[in-house]
Formats: sequence, structure tokens, C-alpha cells
Amino acid sequence: MVMEKMRSFWNHPAGPKTVFFWAPTMKWGIIAANINDFSKPVDNLSYPQQLAVTLTGVIWMRYSTQIIPINYNLMTVNAVMAVTGSYQLMRKITSDYGEKKVEA
Repeated sequence: MVMEKMRSFWNHPAGPKTVFFWAPTMKWGIIAANINDFSKPVDNLSYPQQLAVTLTGVIWMRYSTQIIPINYNLMTVNAVMAVTGSYQLMRKITSDYGEKKVEA
């Protein structure tokens, strides 16, 4: 039973023998870098960069559900990418505009 599932995974159209497996898997590195930035000062964050991370995640997450077969690896990595980018954007927006409201 286990060997059958492993063989099925190995021979899947989006399995480890294809770029459709490895490209999303390598994309986890971008997410790791973004998560590492959670502890850095908000001043070092960039609106364009985090917007690009967020939109890339949203667009490719949608795409991954429309292709056949559905690539769950691609969908998962892009969902997490959209969440981490959104979190960083919220940190930046809160820092930039939340403090200005207090000063006014």
C-alpha cells in the first residue's frame, strides 16, 4: 500500500520528476526570507517588494487551481506567500500611517 502511494506520487504529472514539483518547492526559499524579515525593523520593508510578493501569491494560487492536474504544491506555496506578503504590508502600513494619526 505504501509503495503504491509512493509510486503514484513519483509518477504524478506534477511529481518530483518534473519542474512542476521543483519550481514551487524552491519558491519556499522566498517565503523563508520573508518570514526572516518579520523580526527586522519596519523601516527596511518595501511597499513594491511586499506588494509583488502578495500579488504573485494570489495570482499563482488562482492559476494553480485552474490547471489540470491541480498542483497542490504550487497552490500551497503561493497561499503562504500571499499571507506573508500581506502580513508585511500590514506591518508597514500600520507603522507608516498609524503613527501619523497619533501625532495629528
